[in-house]
Amino acid sequence: MMDSSRSAQRAVIQFLPSEGEHVSQIHFRMKEVHGEQCLARCTIFLWCQRYEAGRVNIKDWARPGQAHVVTNSATISAVDELKRQNRRITTHEITVELSISKGTVHHIIHKRLGYGKDCAQ
Repeated sequence: MMDSSRSAQRAVIQFLPSEGEHVSQIHFRMKEVHGEQCLARCTIFLWCQRYEAGRVNIKDWARPGQAHVVTNSATISAVDELKRQNRRITTHEITVELSISKGTVHHIIHKRLGYGKDCAQ
């Protein structure tokens, strides 16, 4: 069985143009070998352009994104303290009080602290 990982396919994309293979032919050959796991045709074209421009690394570069530093012990303690002071406090009120997202508050309450509804009528 052939390795269908993205990095393995990128290595093939990097190698075949050096043998004079056209990008369309690279896609056709990879589709035969990898089948449904093959990279999309436009992705193969994109990677060929990157390698022509001088890129040598087949790994993805780090992508920017939001750091997940909000769910730390201080934030968890603050949410727990607010819940203990007023058991009827809403997620929105905690969000406003601590200036964190509603999703983070929900995660802390249900996953980290293990709170749930005591009873439902």
